Amino acid sequence: MIILVINPGSTSTKIAVFEDGEAKFNKTIRHSAEELAPFPKITDQLDFRRQMILGELEKAGIPTKFDAIVARGGLTKPVPCGVYAIDDNMIKATFESEHQHATDLGCVIAREIAKGECPCYIADPACSDELNDYARVCGNAMFSRISIWHALNQRAIARRFAKENGKRYEDLNLIIAHLGGGISVAAHDHGRAVDTNNCLDGEGPFSPERAGSLPARDLVNLCFSGQYTKEEIIKMLSGKGGVCSHLGTTDMMEVESRMDAGDEKARLVVDSMIYHIAKAIAEKGAVLCGNIDAIIITGGIAYWKYIVEELKKRIGWMAPVHVYPGEDEMSALADNAALALRGEIEVKKY
Repeated sequence: MIILVINPGSTSTKIAVFEDGEAKFNKTIRHSAEELAPFPKITDQLDFRRQMILGELEKAGIPTKFDAIVARGGLTKPVPCGVYAIDDNMIKATFESEHQHATDLGCVIAREIAKGECPCYIADPACSDELNDYARVCGNAMFSRISIWHALNQRAIARRFAKENGKRYEDLNLIIAHLGGGISVAAHDHGRAVDTNNCLDGEGPFSPERAGSLPARDLVNLCFSGQYTKEEIIKMLSGKGGVCSHLGTTDMMEVESRMDAGDEKARLVVDSMIYHIAKAIAEKGAVLCGNIDAIIITGGIAYWKYIVEELKKRIGWMAPVHVYPGEDEMSALADNAALALRGEIEVKKY
């Protein structure tokens, strides 16, 4: 069983080839700002990224014949978690979506490489939505909450934790915090993420590059100040918000070095981020009515021991805290595709 995995990101495209569950080829193709500059929209990068992938496969001597191709899902529309067959509806939605993110390209590239010769899937896209009814209702009837979160990694880590403890994910109540460029915190109620923040558009704790929740009136005043365009304000929310807006960088290793060198502003910003992450985790405890089997911390920032230990001080009273640093989205995608090929999980229609 040979599976090609495609995971487009904002400045890179990760690809991997798995044979019977084992990674035989891994490559991260970096894209400089200069390379991406000629493409006004994310979808304009399609041919460029596809050719880069095909070039790397050819260089490695890997034939483009696979049992399946699986891509990280994009932000096209809210759907329940799971594995989806890539079809015309998904491709159409990719080009029409209001949200534009590099992950949107995965499904299109996968189908073009497959040329109809093997099944193509996406799995647990970031817009996966299993919110309960209470979570959707906002303080104004014109608005409704949606979820944009690290569904793929969170669910993969949840299944891994359950397996390591001789349980099923579907039998557990978990709070999972993914700490990366964006931060998502979700309440998993017996296999469903019933409440999570929209970690892209401005909700929840701030992160290295995202603003999280902001004072609403101040944001409205900023929008009508005439000093900024719509695009500039959106960039303040996602891309240049959070730690970046305070310290001028999204590189948390640099921030750690500045803290170690005695930079008190850096310490204040990091400690404040920890404070707000802890609040978000405690909030999800209320969603689960205090019935929490475990709290799981994952994502790249989970490698930073200071942040993990400070978080534990604030949330350790709620439930046992387990740490799974980093993310393994490529393996998670390959595993989902293998389960689909073996008929062990339902392949959903988009």
